[in-house]
Amino acid sequence: MKIHIDIDCFFVSAARIIEPYLEGKPVAIGGRSDTKIFESTFSKQKIDFQNSGNFVPTFYKEYEQQDDDIKNFIDSSGKIRGILTTASYEARAYGIKTAMRIDEALQLCPSLIIKAPNMTLYQTLSNQLHEFLLQNIPIVEQASIDEFYGDLSGWVEDKDVEEFIDILRHRIKKELHLPVSIGASDTKYIAKLATNFAKPFGSKVIYTKTLEHTISTLHVKDFPGIGKKMTQKFHQSGIYTLGEILKRKERVQTLGPYALDLYYRISGLKDEELKTSKPRKSIGISRTIDPLYDRMELRRRVRILVRHLSHAILKLDVYPTVYHFSLRYEMNKKSHVNISSNTLFSEQFFDTLCMQMLQKADIYTRLYVIRISISCGSFTRDSKKELDLTTYMQAQQERKLSEVTLKAREKYGLHILKWGSEL
Repeated sequence: MKIHIDIDCFFVSAARIIEPYLEGKPVAIGGRSDTKIFESTFSKQKIDFQNSGNFVPTFYKEYEQQDDDIKNFIDSSGKIRGILTTASYEARAYGIKTAMRIDEALQLCPSLIIKAPNMTLYQTLSNQLHEFLLQNIPIVEQASIDEFYGDLSGWVEDKDVEEFIDILRHRIKKELHLPVSIGASDTKYIAKLATNFAKPFGSKVIYTKTLEHTISTLHVKDFPGIGKKMTQKFHQSGIYTLGEILKRKERVQTLGPYALDLYYRISGLKDEELKTSKPRKSIGISRTIDPLYDRMELRRRVRILVRHLSHAILKLDVYPTVYHFSLRYEMNKKSHVNISSNTLFSEQFFDTLCMQMLQKADIYTRLYVIRISISCGSFTRDSKKELDLTTYMQAQQERKLSEVTLKAREKYGLHILKWGSEL
């Protein structure tokens, strides 16, 4: 059988390890776009490649941990800024949800305790749990900072899985002080679904023979992998529950290959092997900012993001071939540019390219910019593209300079060498 382990309200649970008085109270972890990166004196940026995703950035700074962490989210005008990245079950009882504005959450629950994120702590605890699982399960896949899969095939008999995962969650709680929920089934997809039944701090096994009965009344959006667009497609076809998907294969098939793939996942007929290591396929950096009209300042900020992202790319020792640049404006306007290039990566090349993408992407020049995003992927190891030999000699010289710059920044910090236009 496969199992899925999910840390309950991870960021809150981590905070409670450090501050036990938070136990049983409505607690939420705040998050705020790190605009200090654009300040000329800023030098405390951290990079972590182990985990990334929603609310788990590759680039981050540590907030100042205080008795009253809400101070981290109050700007110079006294306004509370930021959103919630996690809320405890006690807080959810008040209607508080992830991604809700902090000021809105405090209106629903004035006694809500807001804590600042502590990414170093989260990474440490995640690594500790990973090591613990590797000692107790033969094959482990880390899906995210707070999610893991395990394969018990040939290790634990199916009839003993229920007892095994119940003991496992209690051991994790005792030894690492982390509450986890664990689901088990014959496939990864159904094991993850079983975890939803187990939450909070529980365990659940969904057996193949009882699968249809167990999940028949669940809404389609409750299945991992079914987003808003797919939910809408099912609704338009008169399909609202997982049970209806299983009974209407022919109708599901007309909705496209992905819908049919979901049918096989939901029926327990499709599975995936666990991936013990996942090579990074892309990397990016983005920041939400106060409305900005000054295009010279916009260029300066883009260059700062380029410096940080370039450092990470060089540190990973990868060669991107596809680059993406996007801007979000006021009035819900967006624009983006994608460029493919086989040029050997260097910071100078990347800076020039991003300035070109900025010029092409900035089509609403009379509007204020509120978000900047830069990313790249299709690394040469994945895309199999060959580097452009016509520019290779010059690019190689620029690459060597970038590698020297990398060593200096590794030793003295990202702020030690900057582009003149950043100042």
